[in-house]
Amino acid sequence: MIFENDYRVLAADNGYEALKILKDESPEVILLDVKMPRMNGIETLRKVKEITSVSKVIMITATKTVKNAVEAMKLGAEDYVTKPFDVDEIRLIVKKAMEAIDLMQEVKNLRSEVERSYNFDNIVGRTDGMKKIFQTIQQIADKRSTVAVYGESGTGKELIARAIHFNSKRAHKPFVAVNIAAIPETLIENELFGHEKGAYTDARERMQGKFELANGGTLFLDEIGELPMNTQVKLLRVLQEREFTRLGSAVSEKLDVRFIVATNRDLEEAMKQKQFREDLYYRINVVPLRIPPLRERKNDIHPLVNHVLNKICADEEGGLKHISKEALELLMEYRWPGNVRELENVIERCVAFSNGDGIEVDDLPVKFRSLQMDTASLDRDFVENGRSLSETIEEFEKKMIVNALKRTRGNKTKAAETLRITRKMLRYKVDKYGLYL
Repeated sequence: MIFENDYRVLAADNGYEALKILKDESPEVILLDVKMPRMNGIETLRKVKEITSVSKVIMITATKTVKNAVEAMKLGAEDYVTKPFDVDEIRLIVKKAMEAIDLMQEVKNLRSEVERSYNFDNIVGRTDGMKKIFQTIQQIADKRSTVAVYGESGTGKELIARAIHFNSKRAHKPFVAVNIAAIPETLIENELFGHEKGAYTDARERMQGKFELANGGTLFLDEIGELPMNTQVKLLRVLQEREFTRLGSAVSEKLDVRFIVATNRDLEEAMKQKQFREDLYYRINVVPLRIPPLRERKNDIHPLVNHVLNKICADEEGGLKHISKEALELLMEYRWPGNVRELENVIERCVAFSNGDGIEVDDLPVKFRSLQMDTASLDRDFVENGRSLSETIEEFEKKMIVNALKRTRGNKTKAAETLRITRKMLRYKVDKYGLYL
């Protein structure tokens, strides 16, 4: 009578009848009396939980006893009320139970959406290097082995880490990401290990660290190369013993975590400079994955652009935009120092400022349009001015060297690095062409 205008209500005269209904229907909330003939409410609750873990069960009884309440809660009852109950009270209890069901469904939908987002089909990569990475991920996703992801900033190291997690048996457990470089050195241990109340002056209550929050799931430690040496020792122990101790505690806690670390540093060079522990390096470098920079995977640029365009246009609910062949060619010419992150930024900017249904050359930032001018001038030198191929290449080489020296303010070592040649070769070219700034 209370709920007939708000919900579809199914009634059962006893526990056996209720279980029959439960097998045919999927009630979200069950109001269950404790005292019933043939099968009491506690026994019915036990059998209900064997059939479904979704339905929220609210126990109702005329005799409130602690024993019944404790037993019902242990078996998974949502709440416990006594007769005669207040109508507004039971309305409120059922409303809360329904809201909890809706929240669970929302979380389930969000998790399903996240899992789809990190499915291999949604990670763009056609080049051989990326295909090898996908093959490796599929092989090691369900293993417990620590994975070390190497790559320049913006190459998508966290995306790969999430793909490993959401394609593993731990997918329904937490994925906790920590950027070591973003945490002050004095707070890193507190963030990772957590602390007990009173561990230090401002520790007013117990705090869970990232190890504990990730328990059962995956912990992603980004920029692992920035971890201070004293914390490296403690992380090594956690990896070896699979246990940790909160700050201010003397009790070790067991840990079931899959570790994935990432860095844009050369850890072998860091070891030589005594900035990274050798024993920790061999502990984390079990499964190394090297993500190639975007300039080494030019064939991925077109599908990446399409992927980003589809994503942006879907989020903004606008018409789908395309990119012209000329604009795409300029994107292919660019070296992308910021990698995929920079590409996403450029495409989003182009979509924001373009007026038509596509991205044209004029919509690209100036640095891309200057590539077009350089290409055009070289083409004129070759075709119109009658220069040979070797002369045209030399002219282009001169421009590249001069621009690199200007950008690095004459620093030949840095200029050679940007040109990806040795300093000795740069010095030879500078002397050959007489290039002195």
